[in-house]
Amino acid sequence: MYELYIGNKNYSSWSLRPWLLMVEQQIPFDEHLVALQEGSSWDAFRHFAPNGKVPCLRDGDTVVWDSLAIVEYLAERHPGVWPAGNAARAWARCASAEMHSGFGALRSTCPMNCAVRVQLHGVDAPLQRDLTRVAELWNEGLTRFGGPFLAGAAFSAVDAFFAPVAWRIHSYGLPLDEAALAYAQRLRELPGMQDWYAASLAETVRLSGSEATARTVGTVVEDLRAPA
Repeated sequence: MYELYIGNKNYSSWSLRPWLLMVEQQIPFDEHLVALQEGSSWDAFRHFAPNGKVPCLRDGDTVVWDSLAIVEYLAERHPGVWPAGNAARAWARCASAEMHSGFGALRSTCPMNCAVRVQLHGVDAPLQRDLTRVAELWNEGLTRFGGPFLAGAAFSAVDAFFAPVAWRIHSYGLPLDEAALAYAQRLRELPGMQDWYAASLAETVRLSGSEATARTVGTVVEDLRAPA
């Protein structure tokens, strides 16, 4: 049985990606949620992850760290992780890699915080560039491969990689076109996403950095979490 180590569901966008992929692909695993720490989680995570980060997948004696490496490891063992068609698979890998390494303004301005609703003070140029690129990618995938998911009819790794963006759109009211917003809604309606969201609402941990960012970039108008 795989063992997947993740961080807090309200905050950990990186953890969501392989977790959602495995849930939606019905790949069995044991979940280990280890709380994120203020400042650095290095000491808390080093006993299971050599890089001191989440997510981390353990398969017996094999340790796979980094979300993209986990996806590729699973793809070697389970059909459907990537789309079957060559063109769709190549596009999905490129889009996932771009998400993995880019979109810095979106990450820093709107860190994942599933349970709050924030009215942004505004959308600056770097954030708008990232949002424009997200919409461009999503509409390209949906148009080229026919939807309802980014690389075709079936949920695959590329959808998992953009799942945290769907929560950011919800939390911060990010402006995208109608087709992109509809796709984000479809992601949030997935059973795995609903389970993740329910768990995030029940968490009582508050990380000061993420909470401070939300108050800096906008006004927190709603907080749906259990009391700290």
